[in-house]
Amino acid sequence: MSKPYRRLDIHNAAVLLVDHQAGLLSLVRDFNPDPFRNNVLALADLAAYFKLPVVLTTSFEEGPNGPLMPELREKFPDAPFIPRPGQINAWDNEDFVKAVKATGRKQLILAGVVTEVCVAFPALSALEEDFEVFVVTDASGTFNEVSRHASWDRMSQAGAQLMTWFAVAAELHRDWRRDVEGLGALFSNHIPDYRNLITSYNTFKASKPQLKAVP
Repeated sequence: MSKPYRRLDIHNAAVLLVDHQAGLLSLVRDFNPDPFRNNVLALADLAAYFKLPVVLTTSFEEGPNGPLMPELREKFPDAPFIPRPGQINAWDNEDFVKAVKATGRKQLILAGVVTEVCVAFPALSALEEDFEVFVVTDASGTFNEVSRHASWDRMSQAGAQLMTWFAVAAELHRDWRRDVEGLGALFSNHIPDYRNLITSYNTFKASKPQLKAVP
């Protein structure tokens, strides 16, 4: 059954980054390491660009899962950081759920490692509590494509929307006139070929009147 189009809203969205930890990252095999790291950092950059609330969490850091990607702590030094002592499903951790609810947002943009556990479990739990969940597929990784598609099917059938970080950014932005240079720089920093578009745009801009900004 088809569902109505629910658009991401910068005034109602928060970003949850779950278990992007050194040990767990070594398990990701459905993406190559460098592109995957780039996707995670792109999601982090768009969260900062749109000034979205961010919640960070890790699981059992003292064990083989290891510490959170340092870039995420550096980018969001003031964001809630919940080092879970053992709970596999982040939603089973009371502090994490409190931090999510404290954002006041009902749209949860979620990514993590590994997809079928660290993403799927809190996604399903949040859906049960009437949150809208948007899973960032290319910033979530797992062992192989079988695991990936099984978890995608499970989450989408429960009502989660599957997106890429690029689509998340575009849907939040909605109108290029809001800020051409800012969004263009974000895309160019994470998609090298996109720089060709920005070069073309800059050439065009130099010979044409400026686009009127949208408030």
